[in-house]
Amino acid sequence: MEILDLKKQAVEIRKGIIEAVHSAKCGHPGGSLSAADIFTYLYFEEMNINPANPKASDRDRFVLSKGHVAPGLYSTLAHRGYFPVEDLKTLRHTGSYLQGHPDMKHIPGVDMSSGSLGQGFSVATGMALAGKLDNKEYRVYTLLGDGEIEEGQIWEAAMFAGFRKLDNLCVIVDNNNLQIDGSIDEVCSPYPIDKKFEAFNFHVINVEGNSMEALAEAFAVARATKGMPTAIIAHTIKGKGVSYMENNVDWHGKAPNDEEYAIAMVDLEKVGEAL
Repeated sequence: MEILDLKKQAVEIRKGIIEAVHSAKCGHPGGSLSAADIFTYLYFEEMNINPANPKASDRDRFVLSKGHVAPGLYSTLAHRGYFPVEDLKTLRHTGSYLQGHPDMKHIPGVDMSSGSLGQGFSVATGMALAGKLDNKEYRVYTLLGDGEIEEGQIWEAAMFAGFRKLDNLCVIVDNNNLQIDGSIDEVCSPYPIDKKFEAFNFHVINVEGNSMEALAEAFAVARATKGMPTAIIAHTIKGKGVSYMENNVDWHGKAPNDEEYAIAMVDLEKVGEAL
């Protein structure tokens, strides 16, 4: 897909995020919006996947380690054709298969249930090791939050992945600098993130995570890197695309009301028109 088309697709995914969270009257829009460009590039360009056969043995795998940004993943899966886009409005509703966190048993395209922070990365590392042991060509991608990497389990997984030289593993850190209680450097700073991953024998790429061009270059380098896993530190804006949500920690985990919803959709419509 062309870069311009990917940018347009990311706008639609952001609209889906707002639709879902507004309908649910709860959820996590800020981190979903910051990661929307990453989701878009992965599912519409980077990964070897087929919505018609979501369990294909040779498919690339994705684990959403920061599982609370499920609205971003769900909107991406819906627009990619795994399930109807209109189902996004059932997010968190009683009886809906679209739960507050990803559920691999009921949601097409979800490779791993997640939500307990830190654990998704470990699972992704295990998937990558399994691929190596089975001589499979698939790659494994996992998205971490920058607040999430304050969890000790993250660094256990990083140590293992680097030691095992899992070059079929690509870790993306959504570095929007905000977590539920404030900025990460004030809560429990994980900086410098890049140097920490380098210390665990990762090839590290710092990138503007809301730039489709930059993401394209980063993922190409990651795919070409042999003998070590890759960590892409994606510097993003929390709430990206919605004026009053951008860089505002208040929108980590709450839904817009009707008036705020209308403003958000106008904002995103303008972003799309500008492309």
